[in-house]
Formats: sequence, C-alpha cells, structure tokens
Amino acid sequence: MKSNVVNMQGEVVSEAELAPALFETVVRTTLLQQALVRQLANARQGTHKTKTRSEVRGGGRKPWRQKGTGRARQGTIRAPHWVGGGTVFGPTPRSYRQKMPKRMRRAAVRCALSSQARDGGILLLDSLELPEGKTRQMRQVLTDLGVNGKRTLLVYADKKAEVVQAAQNLPRLALLNYAYLNVRDLLQSDVVIITLDALRGIEDWLGEDAA
Repeated sequence: MKSNVVNMQGEVVSEAELAPALFETVVRTTLLQQALVRQLANARQGTHKTKTRSEVRGGGRKPWRQKGTGRARQGTIRAPHWVGGGTVFGPTPRSYRQKMPKRMRRAAVRCALSSQARDGGILLLDSLELPEGKTRQMRQVLTDLGVNGKRTLLVYADKKAEVVQAAQNLPRLALLNYAYLNVRDLLQSDVVIITLDALRGIEDWLGEDAA
C-alpha cells in the first residue's frame, strides 16, 4: 500500500510504502473494544471513598434512653438511616487495573492504524520544523494540510520544544511519540499525521511480532 508524502505546505513530494501488516490488517472490533476498555480502566485513579458509620464524626452517645420515650430505640445518630449518618455499601478505594498480553496490545494498535488507513485518515509528513514555535505557524501548517478544525493526532519521533510550544494552544491537535501510540488516541482522531521518522519507528516497533 503506497501513500503520498507531503511537506508542510501540503505539496506532494514523494511516495512511501505502508507495511500491509500494520496498515492493511483485518480490523478486529472485539480486540479494539477490549484494548480500549483496558486503557480507560487503567486511567482511573480508584480513590473514591465514602464514610461508613464508624468513620463519620460524632454519634458516640446514645441519643435517648432505650425505653419509656415512645420513640423507636436508637443507638447512634450516625446510623445509615439518619441524616448525616454513614453510607452503606458506598465506594471504597480500589484498583481498576486490567492486564492484557503485549502481543494483543500491539495487535490492537495495528487494527486501529488499519482502520484509520481504510478511512483515509493517515497523512504522511516528510518533516516538521517550526523554529519560532508560534501557534499561528502550526495553525497555518494544519490549514495547508487541509486538517485545520479536525481532531488531529500528530505522531513524531523526536520531541522538539518549538513544535510542542506551537501546538499546545490548539485544542483539537494532540502530539504523541510513536512509542506511545494507543487505541484511544487513534480512534478518537479524525486525522493521524505521521512523520517519516515516526513511520520507520512504528514499523520497527509493531512489525516485529506482526503476523
């Protein structure tokens, strides 16, 4: 599978071969769903907490005597049925972490890349140089590439402070190193821009165990 390589002005400068094992594999939706659920679950902090009746402040004294008042017997004002009382079966800190074999995680990323390629969402960029690090320069590049206003993921190989500075104020643009490619970022993007250096890195990373 061949794809055009463009420069920052949107002009076609060459062609590059996209590895079929990475960009033309069968899209397995069940695998994508499992990988996405795992990623979202692992992102949860799990620090939610409510207080039980033993943790709520106060309530150590019996509110009234056991008999003779005409009212129902009560042992504490911090019982669950009292206003301000403890919570029954409330959330407590826990880990939501899920495990997934490395080969399956990589296969899911290949499926996401293939899904983007099938929908025409892969754009190859020869290089990206923004010496001044200005937001208007990055916006102009996106306009020339025809992706301004779209949810765009820019995959790079070497982190450049000027590029990061130029992109941080664009809410619909995300930067990501190729080694951290993941299902969530790929699926939620309308366009995935990959530099040639990053493409070679992706092929070395994901191609080693591709079927």
